[in-house]
Amino acid sequence: MENLLKSNSLIGRAYWLIWLRWVAIVTLAGATFVAGEGLGVSLPASALYTMSGLLLVYNLVLYGLLRYWSRGGRETSPTKTDAILGFQISADLFILATILHFSGGIENPFSFFFVFHMIIASILRPRWQSYLQATLAVVLFGGLLLLEGAGVIPHYDLTGFAGHGLYRNGTFVLGFLFVFTITLYLVVYMTTSITEQLRERQKELEKANELLQEKDQVKNEYVLRVTHDIKGHLAAIESCLEVVANGMLGPLNDKQKDFVGRAHRRTTKCMAFVMALLKLTRMKLSGRLDVERFSLRICVLSSLSSVQSRAREKSIVLDHRIDPAVDQIAGEAVLIEETITNMLFNAVKYTPAGGRVGLEVKPDGDFVQVKITDTGIGIPETALPHIFQEFYRAENARAVERDGTGLGLAFAKQVVERHGGRIWVENNPAGGGTTFTFTLPSNLTPAPVQV
Repeated sequence: MENLLKSNSLIGRAYWLIWLRWVAIVTLAGATFVAGEGLGVSLPASALYTMSGLLLVYNLVLYGLLRYWSRGGRETSPTKTDAILGFQISADLFILATILHFSGGIENPFSFFFVFHMIIASILRPRWQSYLQATLAVVLFGGLLLLEGAGVIPHYDLTGFAGHGLYRNGTFVLGFLFVFTITLYLVVYMTTSITEQLRERQKELEKANELLQEKDQVKNEYVLRVTHDIKGHLAAIESCLEVVANGMLGPLNDKQKDFVGRAHRRTTKCMAFVMALLKLTRMKLSGRLDVERFSLRICVLSSLSSVQSRAREKSIVLDHRIDPAVDQIAGEAVLIEETITNMLFNAVKYTPAGGRVGLEVKPDGDFVQVKITDTGIGIPETALPHIFQEFYRAENARAVERDGTGLGLAFAKQVVERHGGRIWVENNPAGGGTTFTFTLPSNLTPAPVQV
C-alpha cells in the first residue's frame, strides 16, 4: 500500500489493477466451474466463461497499452495515466454488475465485491472521485435489481444454491439497496479519511528524510574540512616526534625515549584514524565512480603481498585460491585493492598466532565472489548486525586491539555497494573464526552512493 500512496506512481497503480484483474479472471472461471460441476448450481456457464474470456482480452489490451506507453522506463504523462486509472475502475464496476446479472443478481453473495472495489477506488483516487465511483456502483447494481424485478431484463436463478423470487420482493430489494448504498458511502468515507492521513504522514516523513539527508551532507562536509585540518597538524606533530625519537636532535635517556615513543605511536594511530575517516567521508560525498577494466587477480596478489610479512610474524598460514576464470573486471582498482588489504589485515590481526587465514576468489554468475576466512576470535552474535556500522567495534575486538578505528568495515561496505556488490559476514560453524564475503559485478553499472 505504501507504493500505491505515492503521488508519482500512477503507472504502478495501473499495473496493480491489472494484476488484481488476473486474479479476478481466474477466480471467475474457477468459481463457475466449481459451482456448476462440483456443487450442481444451475448457472449460464457459457455466458460466464465468455465474460472470463472478454475480461482476459480487455486486460491484455490494457497491459499492452501500459507497456507501450512506459517502454524504455519513460514516465507516462500523469493526465493519461490518471485517465486510465479512472477508466479501469469504472469499467470494472460495469463488468462486476454484468457478472452478477448472469449469476443470480441479488441472490449472489459476490455482490459484496462492490465494497472491495470501493476500497480500491478510495486508495487510488481523490475523495470526490471515490464518491463518484460509489454513486456509479449504486446506479449500476440498483438499476440491475430494479430492471430484473420489473421483468425488463431476465433474472438467472442460482438453482441449487439460494432461494428464488427475492428479486421480485420490492420491500426486500429496496431495503437491500438502502443498506448497500449506505455501506458503500461509509466505506469510501472511512477509507479516504485513512488514506489521506497516511498520505499526509508520508509527505511529512519524506520531508523529514530529505532534511536528514541535507543535514548528513552538511555533517559530512564539515567532517571532511575538520579532519583535513587535523591531518595537517597531526602530520607536523608526527614528523617532529619522529625526528626526536630517532635521536636526530641529540641523544635521549631511557625515560625520554619511552615518553617520546609513546607519543609517536599514539600520533601514528590517530593519524591512521583521521586518514580512514577522510577516505570514508570523501567516498560518501563523491557522486561518481571512475570505472575502468583492471585485473582483479593482480589486485588480489598485491593485497596478499602486503599482508604476508604481518602473517609471517604471527606464524599464520596465509592460503589463497584464485579461480583461473577470474581476471578482468570493471571498477576502481585502488579502492578494491585497499578493501581486500584492509580485510586481510583485520583477519590476521584478530587471528591468534599459529592460526590460518584463507582467501578465495571465484566467479558467481555475473559477479565475482571474494571470500576471506580466518580461525580468529569470531564475532558475538549480538554484534553481527552492527559490524559494518561506522565506529562500531565488537567487545572482543576491543579487548584484542584497544585503539581500532571502527571504520575499516564501514569503508569496505561503502566500496562494495558503490560498485553494485554485496558484503556480509558469518561466524564459522566449526573451528571458530569468521568468513567475510563480498561480490563485485564483472561488468559494472555504478550504484548510487548511500549517504
